[in-house]
Amino acid sequence: MPFPFELLLVILLALIFEFINGGQSSGNIVATMISSRAFPPRLALSMTVLAEFAAPFLFGTRVAKTIGDGIVEAHALTLKVLIACLLGSILWNAFNWLFGIPNSSTHSLVGGLLGSIFVASGTNLIRFGGLYGVLLALLLSPFISFTTGFLVLRAIYFLTRNATPRINGFFRRAQLGTALALAFSYGANDAQKTMGLITLGLVISGALKDFTVPTWVILLSISSTALGTLLGGWRSIRTLGGKFYKIQPVHSFAAQLTSGLVSLAASLGGFPVSTSQVVSSSIIGIGASERLSKVRWGVAGEIITTWIFTIPASAALSALIYLALNRWL
Repeated sequence: MPFPFELLLVILLALIFEFINGGQSSGNIVATMISSRAFPPRLALSMTVLAEFAAPFLFGTRVAKTIGDGIVEAHALTLKVLIACLLGSILWNAFNWLFGIPNSSTHSLVGGLLGSIFVASGTNLIRFGGLYGVLLALLLSPFISFTTGFLVLRAIYFLTRNATPRINGFFRRAQLGTALALAFSYGANDAQKTMGLITLGLVISGALKDFTVPTWVILLSISSTALGTLLGGWRSIRTLGGKFYKIQPVHSFAAQLTSGLVSLAASLGGFPVSTSQVVSSSIIGIGASERLSKVRWGVAGEIITTWIFTIPASAALSALIYLALNRWL
């Protein structure tokens, strides 16, 4: 049985959203590795893509279920709500991508979903228990990343206090493992949000009876992520890789280790987090651990301001889009 037009539109918009998300998040994953000259850009991006493909099959799709079935009443929604949510999120993400601002796609997606649902049916279809868990994870993950990064660098300096300058060679080579861990954690978390929305669309349309992510949805979503990773993200790479402070191999190693641990722990618990938040916060924490004046706090402040405005901005866009769709379609 062919899919209805509205469902096909949801799938198309979800893949566009994930393409932009992959373009932004590729910068988050490989920025420090490239800036510290540990790996050339093409090799770094290729390794990231391979790890992203493998992650959902290795770590499951808990985050996809949280997004698609944990914060909304799936069977009572309409596809028009999802279309408005995705359009609002895409417009906000595209704006940030255009100006090279490390944006949180997770925040824009949650904001878009809440905005379109609210104007469609108020708060009746929101599962507040699941929503509070998602918001708490989004709120705490930057602080956890900052603190962990701060402590990780202190621990590294203590353990290598008698090392010679040759230790830099170790930190360059060791980034192969930490970078792959970060890419795995991205595939197990950020990349699953699109899977959750497509599966939610299938449930709403009646194509699926229960919320179980099909294999073809996993492959389609992660392919869109990989394409965005390979083609985009260079502006975000420059922002994260150099504007905070000059990244050395030890900083890159510590940032990847910290970000991978925090993101993977959240993924295993089914909590969606923002890769841009986790990576940026860990970089700031690592810089502050070495010297508070080392961090260019103005750039950090600009990114934090973007995070604060993302949910209300994407919610407002999605709400307006839903009202327009409801009037004209």
